[in-house]
Amino acid sequence: MKTPWQPSRFWIGNGILVVAMLMLFYMGPLSEALGFWAAVLWMVVAAVGMGFLMSDKSEPPPPG
Repeated sequence: MKTPWQPSRFWIGNGILVVAMLMLFYMGPLSEALGFWAAVLWMVVAAVGMGFLMSDKSEPPPPG
C-alpha cells in the first residue's frame, strides 16, 4: 500500500519564497499601508521560506 503523496518541504519553501518576492514587487504600497512593519513582515516570510527550503530531508534525485 502506497502512502499518500505530500509536497516536500522544498516545494513549500519555494512557494513561500515566491510570496516574499511578490511582496518585494509591491513593497511601496505595502510600506504605505503598514509602514516599517512591511519590511519586518517581508523578513519573516523570507525566513520562513528559507527555513522550509533548508529543512527538506528528502532523497536527492538519482544521477541521470
